[in-house]
Amino acid sequence: MTPDTDSISAKARPEVAKRREALAVLARADSKEIAHGLRQLDDNLAYSEPRPPEIGLVMLRGRIGSRGAPFNAGEATVTRAAVQLSSGETGFGYVLGRDREKARMVALCDALWQVDDRREAIETRVLAPLRQRQKEKNDLARARTAATRVDFFTLVRGED
Repeated sequence: MTPDTDSISAKARPEVAKRREALAVLARADSKEIAHGLRQLDDNLAYSEPRPPEIGLVMLRGRIGSRGAPFNAGEATVTRAAVQLSSGETGFGYVLGRDREKARMVALCDALWQVDDRREAIETRVLAPLRQRQKEKNDLARARTAATRVDFFTLVRGED
């Protein structure tokens, strides 16, 4: 275990995993889909931006065979943002690419997800439709891949 995970209580770990999963769903989603979900909340969302969206680069690292020495594979453009609700919760958004508005919306969803009274609304109106669309997209990709599958088998010729 790393020092930062030691400080998290055993009770909080499932919540951290759920938050990470929610952020992963948001990061993979299209910005229009996130905006559509946020519009369904019918809230006048008041928030401040302690860190406005910023665009930068991150180094991508890899390992050969997952066991070799790490090497720098290249760089990727990333946009990050932070949003703080009037109740004090701070949400963070990191997305690949240069979409400042998407990073802001991901951060807003993250902050709202942390509020117990709003978590259910975020889960049902924003995250559930995104999960469904991503599942359908993955299923379609799997079906297309399976259609090109080739089964190899060996015929045994024998003089038995």
